[in-house]
Amino acid sequence: LLQRAVAVLQSSYLHPTSQEGFQYSKAVLVENALFLSEVRSRRVLLAAQERLIKEALSLLLKAQELCQSGLRVNSSSLATLGDPAKGVYISKHADCLHPSPWYHGQSGCIVICKLIKGKVKVVSEDFTPSHPSPGYDCHVAASSPLPAQSSYSQAFQHSQCYVYEVSGTSAAERPRQICPYIII
Repeated sequence: LLQRAVAVLQSSYLHPTSQEGFQYSKAVLVENALFLSEVRSRRVLLAAQERLIKEALSLLLKAQELCQSGLRVNSSSLATLGDPAKGVYISKHADCLHPSPWYHGQSGCIVICKLIKGKVKVVSEDFTPSHPSPGYDCHVAASSPLPAQSSYSQAFQHSQCYVYEVSGTSAAERPRQICPYIII
């Protein structure tokens, strides 16, 4: 499990130099029957709606709380891809999980999540939607290369995925297409 988790993390680094900068010592499989059931039902619903189901692994920094209560709206202060009160933000890169970089010797836990992206809306940097886009399941930043002089904070914001689930006229408090998978 540890080798599989480390392989996932190492394949998701934004910066090639991160390969030498991180060490991982333990991995724990997250087994939450409710989340597994919900992600399966969401997958069936998206398939019934003939939406493309894109699965991915995403990374978060808050381990224990997330595995018990799930990733909920209002868990971020970011607003670059959508309103944090209506969706959740998840990082795509294991070396870019926080607006400020980890310093040498710092330790912590990372949660690798299974994520069904569903229908993805690419959002340009100059457009900040205030609400989830109808007919879509997540927003990602337009994939333009970051300038070499970009700050760590800019890289963090650019590497996020904004995930939401709209039910009727309101956003779900906890999108069902995210399932904590491994804590490392």
